[in-house]
Amino acid sequence: MTRIGIYGANGRMGLALIEACYLSQQAELICAFVRESSQYLDKAINQLQPKADTNIRFSSEQDTLENVDVLIDFTLPEGMKQHLSAAIAAKKPMVIGTTGLTTTEMELLVEAAKEIPIVFSRNYSVGINLLLNLVQTAAQKLADEMDIEIFEAHHRHKIDAPSGTALAIGEAIAEAKGWQHDDVAVYDRSHSHEAKSQHEIGYSVLRAGDIVGEHTAYFATMGERLELTHKAASRLTFASGAVRAAQWLKDKPAGLYDMQDVLDLKK
Repeated sequence: MTRIGIYGANGRMGLALIEACYLSQQAELICAFVRESSQYLDKAINQLQPKADTNIRFSSEQDTLENVDVLIDFTLPEGMKQHLSAAIAAKKPMVIGTTGLTTTEMELLVEAAKEIPIVFSRNYSVGINLLLNLVQTAAQKLADEMDIEIFEAHHRHKIDAPSGTALAIGEAIAEAKGWQHDDVAVYDRSHSHEAKSQHEIGYSVLRAGDIVGEHTAYFATMGERLELTHKAASRLTFASGAVRAAQWLKDKPAGLYDMQDVLDLKK
């Protein structure tokens, strides 16, 4: 049994993570952390997550981590950095799903992983991680004259754009092509006066309503088009993957891992 502590437990993903813990046969929720200023501090978690038939209460992020095996964090970057410091001090493994990290923040994860085991992924869906393998196969096998585009759609509250998952798809394609992603990524064509290059990866973004997450990689040429699409219907998809990652991470040595490691998909 893996004893789990969740940061940002009162948020949309936090509540999904709580549910995923209760659905798992190998995970046990130990701590549900919220900010000290939260209106939910010290209140029973089943006030927000009715599926949690427990007496566990939302607790402060400063509370002890002694009984936790693995911490899960899907909070914003600033909060994640504070939680990472606490995890290092307590020598606790972390599963991190925070998106929109800067280069400096990614370097922080790399350094932290020298001291504790960390799974970091932009998307914890099993289907998305299979998609990353599929787009690499397509990029390798299809002719160089294919146009490559990535489209993603999320709910109106999502801040980072393109999504971390869309970027992961683009990076996987660039790797397969032998390209440097940052050299070929195109995010805005509003000022372009030239035809699209076939040595680029274009990104398109939609933010609307309550869309959980949709991603499509397009490989198109004259006469045919291949579309590889993943659609998520519930945040529980990502939460269940994160709990699965926590179970996998429990006894691992220090290092930086991803969901490709968890699912044994590395080529």
